[in-house]
Amino acid sequence: MDLEPIISRVKLGAAGETGLWRNYRPVVNRELCTKCKTCFNYCPEGVISEEIEIEYRFCKGCGICKEMCRQKAIEMVPE
Repeated sequence: MDLEPIISRVKLGAAGETGLWRNYRPVVNRELCTKCKTCFNYCPEGVISEEIEIEYRFCKGCGICKEMCRQKAIEMVPE
């Protein structure tokens, strides 16, 4: 029996667009990014797509993606 992974997708909930809460946002340096998907796998909010696009409306700016990036391709910049 093949099991498919369960992937959560962001959606508008009772708290609204939670990205308005953050002080810093992650920015991906496309020249350094190898699309290894480590940031995608570790993002606790599921706001990074497999194409490494960030849904800023829901990103809370926790910085886990930056910390997990082996290529140091993600920088946290002030809002």
